[in-house]
Amino acid sequence: MPLTQISIRKGSKTEAQKRTLFNEIYTSMRETFNVPEDDRFMTLSEHAAEDFVFGRHYMNIARSDDLILIRLTVSDTRNTGQKQALFKRIADSLEHELGVRPEDVFISLVETKSENWSFGHGIAQYAEKAPQT
Repeated sequence: MPLTQISIRKGSKTEAQKRTLFNEIYTSMRETFNVPEDDRFMTLSEHAAEDFVFGRHYMNIARSDDLILIRLTVSDTRNTGQKQALFKRIADSLEHELGVRPEDVFISLVETKSENWSFGHGIAQYAEKAPQT
């Protein structure tokens, strides 16, 4: 059930590269987080240079204009090892498939309780059923 939001500088990726970006992140989640097939909800936003501001050297990491910001909103069901595996898998695959330097892959994982999701019909599909009175 991850909700993936990607931000990049406008014009930094071709349409084919954007498709690869989506595919590699999704495949990484499938492999490390056991995300089910077709559980794919992803957006990409492009920003003009003046609207894409970041710390070029925060935490002693040299970032370039090719920075990719990835925010994953997920249920709080994964352990630290799975999270580390996901981060590494995404960075490695983007480097291999798109030539993106690992320094330019910034990932933010936002965890929420399972009952906080509605996938349609106004129903919290993963919420425990309340006892009936």
